Amino acid sequence: MIRLHEEKIYFIDNERFAPFGEPVGVSQDAARRGTMTYRILSAHNTSGSPDKLELKFDSMGVYDNTYVGILQTARASGLSKFDIPCVFTNCHNALCAVGGTINADVHKYALSACKKYGGIFVPPHQAVIHQYMREMVVRAGGMSIVSDSHTRYGALGSLSIGEGGPELVKQMIGRAYELDYPEVIAVYLKGAPKPYVGPMDVALNIIKAVFKNGFVKNRIMEFIGPGIGSLSVDFRNGIDTMTTETACLSSIWETDEKVARFYEIHNRPEDYKEIRPESVALYDGLIEVDLSGIVPSIAMPFHPSNVYAIDDVVRNPGDVFREVEKKAVQVFENNDVRIDLMNKIVNGRVVVDQGVVAGCAAGSFENITVMNEIANAAGSGLSSLGLNIYPASQPIMYELNRAGALNGLIERGARIKTAFCGPCFGAGDTPGNNDFSLRHVTRNFPNREGSNPAAGQFACVALADARSIAATAFNGGVLTSAEKYPFEFNVPEYRFNENLYRNVVYNGYGRPQKDVQLVYGPDIKDWPEMEPLAENLLLKVASVIRDEVTTTDELIPSGETASYRSNPYKISEFTLIRKDPNYVANAKAIQAYEKLRIAGKTEELAQIYGILNEGISIGEAAKTTGLGSVLYAKRPGDGSAREYAASCQKVLGTLANLCLEYATKRYRGNCINWGILPFTCADENVELHVGEFLFLPGIRSAVENGETEIKGYLFGGRGRREILLGLGALSPLERKILLAGSLINYYKT
Repeated sequence: MIRLHEEKIYFIDNERFAPFGEPVGVSQDAARRGTMTYRILSAHNTSGSPDKLELKFDSMGVYDNTYVGILQTARASGLSKFDIPCVFTNCHNALCAVGGTINADVHKYALSACKKYGGIFVPPHQAVIHQYMREMVVRAGGMSIVSDSHTRYGALGSLSIGEGGPELVKQMIGRAYELDYPEVIAVYLKGAPKPYVGPMDVALNIIKAVFKNGFVKNRIMEFIGPGIGSLSVDFRNGIDTMTTETACLSSIWETDEKVARFYEIHNRPEDYKEIRPESVALYDGLIEVDLSGIVPSIAMPFHPSNVYAIDDVVRNPGDVFREVEKKAVQVFENNDVRIDLMNKIVNGRVVVDQGVVAGCAAGSFENITVMNEIANAAGSGLSSLGLNIYPASQPIMYELNRAGALNGLIERGARIKTAFCGPCFGAGDTPGNNDFSLRHVTRNFPNREGSNPAAGQFACVALADARSIAATAFNGGVLTSAEKYPFEFNVPEYRFNENLYRNVVYNGYGRPQKDVQLVYGPDIKDWPEMEPLAENLLLKVASVIRDEVTTTDELIPSGETASYRSNPYKISEFTLIRKDPNYVANAKAIQAYEKLRIAGKTEELAQIYGILNEGISIGEAAKTTGLGSVLYAKRPGDGSAREYAASCQKVLGTLANLCLEYATKRYRGNCINWGILPFTCADENVELHVGEFLFLPGIRSAVENGETEIKGYLFGGRGRREILLGLGALSPLERKILLAGSLINYYKT
């Protein structure tokens, strides 16, 4: 079904593979240039170097979880206008249900910013960010950068990247995105999926094959092969969105007449071009996928890679659920939660409490139309299971309504809602305590669905395709593969009604109105002042997390906290609250001393600096040695691109992360852009304890000189001991940002 080939391999004439080293008629370097990835990246590279890229994108996208912080940073960095199309959607905080007026205030702020700087404002409930970008913005052969990790438009021929806010700031002020030329992995699709198999089924099986072994981590996935032709564009988009969960950097697909038709339907035929590898293309590895062998699948908690065949779970649910409960004990070791999945097995069958189909991965015209066909095949209503369906845009909802699919689903008990990302990140449809929710969304990380273990709440989310969710929903809520209901696969051609955007979207691109005043609400705050990197650092260990992977959802929870992201002080109070509730207090305790140092109150610092025992006065130590905290996690940063996972730490005075390795390039980049030193330590079992101190003498000089190994000293109740830290390769710009103390500080100078 899925086979991995780790060696470099040639793809010849778009039809066969040849081993690396076999004569292929061109040089290795020429073959490397034969990938789709190389052509697109080189067309957007401004550095002159094929290896050290400085990319300029064709368009940008931001949304209401992220755009205030990004704009505040950009304005402090000299923003005058948007030189490329910049889309502001309002798809995360669209309910305006948390924090009083804060969400509506943020939307007003964004509209005023679009008028002032020449942006594109998409009102709440019109479209989720990625669907609008697909329908109205991206083009084949182009590149977009969006402040969301699920930025994947490869199926439309756009090699696009999801990044943290500071990287978008660089584009906003005319700077480049730095990238070492990435390795490229071929994903060769052959065969055709069964009618009851959907895009999530394919995606989950790819994720299962490559996530834990890091096969595509920070690489580009390049989709090729005859199997692509068997897939609709909606199907391709559904797979493509989920490639984020493999930890790859981005993706790109061959384009064909179906993609050309997509652009025609959306009134943009000029944005199509045929993209395919050259006659000889060299790849750094290969994933072979036989689409005909994929079966309806389910990703059990707590990661999209924890994948089983649905039929296997149906046959033997006890063993699977016991494994989930065992894992949950580790995940929630710091919380008083009682987990009982076994009670979902009733008379040998798995009972599901809730079904959700939503967002950029699932809310397509095809997915929802097929759900209605399965409902018709089942011939029953929903019973007690709640089924919530969110078309990804108003044009999709309009067409589903015109075609009759919405009425069919509504009649059988489904609830149809407007475009909204909430169910995907925990700000909508939060299930009840100990409920089991089956979802076609992007992630099932711990508490991603909105429950709160600190309050004794817990729920389980499993991922499945909309087809099997429909089969489950219309089979009395009993977990069911879509294979059970043979249905008529009859999806009419989609018709796009652009008037639904034309009548409400503000498009100010190319027409900035400099005299417009930004509209501030009471909870829209500027970033705090940040100090440049001191000559030495004394850091207190504020948290130690030994989980194999720490997600950005655990670093800064999603859900209701998102409403506070326009106020860096309020949002920072939620940092690690579901993983280590003591972190905020620990970080603030040492930050209080740093504030005294900055204020020149050295007489109150004797207790802190005294532990150094370096033979210098307190006054001298205060001049040269900054104070802050350090966070340890084995592999931090899997998941979302949200910069708040790093910026909230900085607001609380955390000046360094220490880890075995960073889960994603995005998170490490976010740390650097917020002036957080991105240390690694090769010792997986490094002795490190909350409350200890890490002393880094000469750290500023080390960063200035480009040193990649840093000697530090740990001390506390276990005596003083040396620790060797890795800083990794930093670009000249990254070093300057760290020395300045943040991206904001760097661009201010």
